[in-house]
Amino acid sequence: MAEELTPAESDLAATAAGPEEEEQPIKQRKNGLYPGVSDELAENMTTGWADTELHGLEPLAQAEQTAARRAALSARFPGERLVIPAGNLKTRSNDTEYSFRASTEYAYLTGDQTEDGVLVLEPTGDGHEATIHLLPRSNRENGEFWLSGQGELWVGRRHSLAEAEQLLGIPADDVRELAGSLREATGPVRVVRGHDAAIEAALTDKVTAERDEELRVHLSEARAVKDEFEIGELQKACDSTARGFEDVVKVLDKAEATSERYIEGTFFLRARVEGNDVGYGSICAAGPHATTLHWVRNDGPVRSGELLLLDAGVETHTLYTADITRTLPINGRFTELQRKIYDAVYEAQEAGIAAVRPGAKYRDFHDAAQRVLAEKLVEWGLVEGPVERVLELGLQRRWTLHGTGHMLGMDVHDCAAARTEAYVDGTLEPGMCLTVEPGLYFQADDLTVPQEYRGIGVRIEDDILVTENGNRNLSAALPRRSDEIETWMAALKQG
Repeated sequence: MAEELTPAESDLAATAAGPEEEEQPIKQRKNGLYPGVSDELAENMTTGWADTELHGLEPLAQAEQTAARRAALSARFPGERLVIPAGNLKTRSNDTEYSFRASTEYAYLTGDQTEDGVLVLEPTGDGHEATIHLLPRSNRENGEFWLSGQGELWVGRRHSLAEAEQLLGIPADDVRELAGSLREATGPVRVVRGHDAAIEAALTDKVTAERDEELRVHLSEARAVKDEFEIGELQKACDSTARGFEDVVKVLDKAEATSERYIEGTFFLRARVEGNDVGYGSICAAGPHATTLHWVRNDGPVRSGELLLLDAGVETHTLYTADITRTLPINGRFTELQRKIYDAVYEAQEAGIAAVRPGAKYRDFHDAAQRVLAEKLVEWGLVEGPVERVLELGLQRRWTLHGTGHMLGMDVHDCAAARTEAYVDGTLEPGMCLTVEPGLYFQADDLTVPQEYRGIGVRIEDDILVTENGNRNLSAALPRRSDEIETWMAALKQG
């Protein structure tokens, strides 16, 4: 990694000042090898560059949908200024940053994914006028493009404001002037908090936590019903994820020779080649690690004869993620007990999926799956019946632990800020997408179950779209039945 010029901590220091603030010089790296920049070099770097402005750009594929979303937001909050930031880079260590991921609210309303961006909806007589505030291209006159840690020659070219307008279908302005104008703004304002401290500080005397939370909740609930573009992206995510699972099965022998990290790395390769990233930390849980719900350390052994619980999802370039789980016999064949537990979870998932339909209560699929698992636990003598008593007291939860699913979309746990009455106490509608993921987990130290059960964890998870007439399994490309799993794995290993 190059280290000769300026630190990332300088972050556009020369150009970040507002119009009323004095421009600060770009800071040099404390221990950089060059003590400074000569006047001659500075002058030389301002000239001799070709014009690279892009013209005639086609709008983003989702531009029509993002415009409709902004219009719906405008109608919900008439007469109020609405401020939705993308967020800023976050330091990982010293002068390195985490990969940037724009806030879901911002990306949902704009299609843009660049750091420091801010969408502002200014109230007008008949609605709102939207402006997207972005960093323009790196300044070549003051050296920012080659001296700043976030300059063009260090991290790559940004779109110009004119280019952004063509792509996004939104008038664009320089974000460096926004904080000052917001400080002078009058009238009611709402901001999505938690993403841009400087923007929030500029609005500190104009907003309230309650009103801002109302905006965040509304934007969360607005994402519950997916449009056709979103459904297409979720299908892409599921299809790529299915290919990632196939990749893993093909290299299980290499994972046995190394660790769960080989599985993690294999799936990550598919996610980065076909999408933006993984939608969340992949759970590559082999053996007893499968009983830890969010095992993301992925540093344990992979052993023949045990099960692998793989919970992973590809995130598309537009930030929609799949969330799929399969529990696989590492050697390709379930033992008798593994199959019994797996088939019980499969039966529970079948009951849950069958309960997903328009007009059904959101809780119905959870209740249907939990009933099946409770029946199995009573049947196996692991908990005292009757089943109604078990469900009433929640006794099955010792081994089922979690809810049976969640909304899915741009966030793996999408719509999380929605009101309870609109989410878990709500009713399913066509266009909603959710996971159905029952599981059974017998901890390695659970003395209430027979020895042979201990250390076995099984979860099966699929991404289910509510349709007009029922549902569609977006992740149906991956087999689910235990016999289908074995046939599928055998074919992949032979291939």
